[in-house]
Amino acid sequence: MRRKRLRYRAWHRGTREMDLVLGPFADAHVESYDSPALDRLEALMDEPDTDLLKWVMGQEPVPSHVDAELLAFVIADHQKRVGQ
Repeated sequence: MRRKRLRYRAWHRGTREMDLVLGPFADAHVESYDSPALDRLEALMDEPDTDLLKWVMGQEPVPSHVDAELLAFVIADHQKRVGQ
């Protein structure tokens, strides 16, 4: 149930841009994540879309409280999908 909720949250963020970043990522990775990894993803998804989008686009540095390693993995996954 937790994984299903996370996938739903990833696809229904409030901004289409973040839906397209987090939705495919969640579809591809959530099923293989253990509980600590799901905790990390949930914490990242708790950040506001406006901030996440700025970090994904490289418009602002990632603050120290954010899991930069996971965010970098999300960004790399997205870039691979869109062919950048």
